[in-house]
Amino acid sequence: MENRIVIRRETPEDHRAVEEMIRESFWNVYRPGCSEHCVMHVLRDDPAFIGELDLVMEQDGRLIGQNMFMRTVIDADDGRTVPVLTMGPICVRQELKRMGFGKILLDDSLEKAAALGYGAVLFEGNIGFYGKCGFTYAREFGIRYHDLPEGADDSFFLARELIPGYLAGITGVYRTPEGYYVDDAEVEAFDRGFPPRRKLKLPGQLV
Repeated sequence: MENRIVIRRETPEDHRAVEEMIRESFWNVYRPGCSEHCVMHVLRDDPAFIGELDLVMEQDGRLIGQNMFMRTVIDADDGRTVPVLTMGPICVRQELKRMGFGKILLDDSLEKAAALGYGAVLFEGNIGFYGKCGFTYAREFGIRYHDLPEGADDSFFLARELIPGYLAGITGVYRTPEGYYVDDAEVEAFDRGFPPRRKLKLPGQLV
């Protein structure tokens, strides 16, 4: 399978196809409809966006996955501001999920981030999948999710060091980049440029 796979930087010519793939992958998963394709569109122009880590995956020349990273920080309890990465949206085509492509893409993405000298990645995800790629609960490093009440479930908040020991001795609060916060009106306006799809309220959605 890997012999036919290429992971490369996204180009402007990829943008629409990537947004369509993200929309298909996330539609009705976390909310009725989705916002991730709009988030991707917005983040490409964000100062924290890392072009070298804006990646797409192809199989036999066909686009089948994507991942991207953003710069952010931990506001440490000792007053330091610690640079880290966050990640996503990340996806593979709907029909190729649970076939190993996501792990191939993620492992390669993390290797590229480490090669550029970044120290750690923190983001929101499912430990059942991301634990296979070296992530653990951020709480194990003493890192807290911003605006989360004490004692609330933080099992969605994950971390992985890219430089061993990078988070050692650091406790503090992770800051989500502002670019991820798109409002519903912006999402609705952007989504009107895509073919109509039915929004469904389904069990397990977060919103």
